[in-house]
Amino acid sequence: MAKDLLLEIGLEEVPARFLRAAMDQLREKTEKWLEASRLGYDKVEAYATPRRLAVLARGVAEKQDDVNEEVKGPSRKIAQDANGEWTKAALGFARSQGVEASDFTFKEVGGVEYIYATKSLNGQEASALLPEGLKGIITSMTFPKNMRWGAYDFRFIRPIRWMVALFGEEVVPFEITDVASGRVSRGHRFLGSETSIARAADYVEALRAEHVMVDTEEREKLILKQIRDLAEQKNWNIAIKEDLLEEVLFLVETPTALFGTFEESFLNIPQEVLITSMREHQRYFPVLDAEGKLLPFFVTVRNGDDKSLDVIAKGNEKVLRARLSDAKFFYEEDQKVQIKDALSKLENVVFHEELGSTGDKVRRIRQTADKIASLLNLDSEDAQDVSRAADICKFDLVTQMVYEFPELQGVMGEDYARKAGEKEAVARAVFEHYQPRFAGESVPSSIVGSVVSLADKTDAIVGFFGIGIIPTGSQDPYALRRQAAGIVQILLDHKLELTLDELFELSISVHEQAGNLKRTPEEVRKDLHDFFELRVKKLLSDTLRYDVVDAVIAAGFGDVPAVVSRGKALMNAVLHEEDFKTTVESFTRTSNLAAKADGREVKPELFEGEPERELYEAWTRLHEQQDTGAFGKEDGMSAAQAELTALSGLKQPITTFFDRVMVMAEDENVRANRLALLAAVDGGLKRFADFGKLVWQ
Repeated sequence: MAKDLLLEIGLEEVPARFLRAAMDQLREKTEKWLEASRLGYDKVEAYATPRRLAVLARGVAEKQDDVNEEVKGPSRKIAQDANGEWTKAALGFARSQGVEASDFTFKEVGGVEYIYATKSLNGQEASALLPEGLKGIITSMTFPKNMRWGAYDFRFIRPIRWMVALFGEEVVPFEITDVASGRVSRGHRFLGSETSIARAADYVEALRAEHVMVDTEEREKLILKQIRDLAEQKNWNIAIKEDLLEEVLFLVETPTALFGTFEESFLNIPQEVLITSMREHQRYFPVLDAEGKLLPFFVTVRNGDDKSLDVIAKGNEKVLRARLSDAKFFYEEDQKVQIKDALSKLENVVFHEELGSTGDKVRRIRQTADKIASLLNLDSEDAQDVSRAADICKFDLVTQMVYEFPELQGVMGEDYARKAGEKEAVARAVFEHYQPRFAGESVPSSIVGSVVSLADKTDAIVGFFGIGIIPTGSQDPYALRRQAAGIVQILLDHKLELTLDELFELSISVHEQAGNLKRTPEEVRKDLHDFFELRVKKLLSDTLRYDVVDAVIAAGFGDVPAVVSRGKALMNAVLHEEDFKTTVESFTRTSNLAAKADGREVKPELFEGEPERELYEAWTRLHEQQDTGAFGKEDGMSAAQAELTALSGLKQPITTFFDRVMVMAEDENVRANRLALLAAVDGGLKRFADFGKLVWQ
């Protein structure tokens, strides 16, 4: 027989941002406990609202499974003496397992006989295990922030006010902080009341009757339906941001969507400001027209029914009016401040105690950006725009609007710079230099924004590495991984002729000149190399096989567009060229013998036959093309595809060489010269990839 098991933890309101993880944790702990307790079950459903966390385990066995367990003991040689009597080691093993020595069996493992004890464990009733088990599940939960209440030492996300624990129709008795488990739950704070749950299986419907929709998926579907129905009725485009939807989902128990309005005069403020104010302060969904322009309406979700929605809407409108009035005031006041005055205030804003002020950082960004512009051979106008954008890229950090809404940094800088008469390219770069700010966001569209973004991100990474702050495990307080991924993506998307090593050197020299480095440049370079190797690997792994990634990374990854192109070309060859495996086998044989070379140069005068000359000439032509970057787009091929095709052309001379030449000749000079030739060929191959890392099925 099986019964449903219900555990509900009633709490004071829990912040929405913690509920999803807490709900998942409760489900996982319940599943693990049931499995560890040998209690079979069908599935575990998890629920959460602002005032409760709950799990409903379906079809839980009423009794543990009986088990016969075989435990390995000491070897027979140790377990029995010369007379066949049990030794102290064997008798001790018997006592520890609760069996008689006479019940031992023998089994041979790896040519050695061992004694085994077979234990029969009778399953206990689930009702005997559940009280301590459920209590242990609750007390073992962890949260980013905890509370203590009353005189109790126990810590939890919020104070526990009630608990429901039912196994079928029976209460599972236990107590935490003087709160005893029972069958009484609480409904919606205003619309519902206490309810006695007769059976665990009745939980969802019993709470629904008290105006609580405990199923998060059901709540989310209802919220989305209500919002979309409003959009259809009004011919609106309601912007539903996933993180806002997630927050609203865990703020309500009975969701009801409604809309309100605000004065059109507020639309003179940039719509990003209005949208941010609505989302961040009020949890409102903005309303847009078909062209994406903000309309003077908002949508919100109340935690209640559909009664008196007009009154609720007016209350929300009043609060929003105050918020938008503040935003309007900040916006107008900010425009009275000159950019040069804002920049002077950056001297008093600490970037990091060991890396100086934000003003210091801006100067480093300017130096690095100018050097990048020079390396990229930007024309004079773009170079001037880079310098100006770098100079003012952080000025909006001291504005009232960004102080109130930090997520608007760059957005407000672009707007204020444009209004202050800055060139369009400069104003746009002030916004773009923060991009990409998160995974999936586009990189800067302009070259000016891209250069300043590279300078800003590289300065941060090199600066922190230089003082010994390097991300470890999940710890990355300065978002250096995200910034590194942004650098890699910018280099790739714009196909910039700029290597990671060049970027590192530029920034290291700037920080060294400023006296910021607390470690040697060599240590910083090594850590930067390892750090960025992982970022490039992650980029490649999204589309390529792991062995292909390892192969091309081994040939170098500093030129990001090149390593991506090489990876694509190699992946295509591995998957679609029938004879590529035999080509790689010839490369691998070359590499294996090349490892025996002693570093001598190839001397053509020591060649004894045509196969050596043919291989040398083929390699020489290829080597010249690699040095000059002569691989162009031919027949629709990329440069990497053309280079791989040329490398594959070495297969025939390599095969002929091995068929007709004795590499390990008796003459030491001839032998060394042949190994030197193979080492030279191998060096050319490994400029593209380490083909020995490819795995064949």
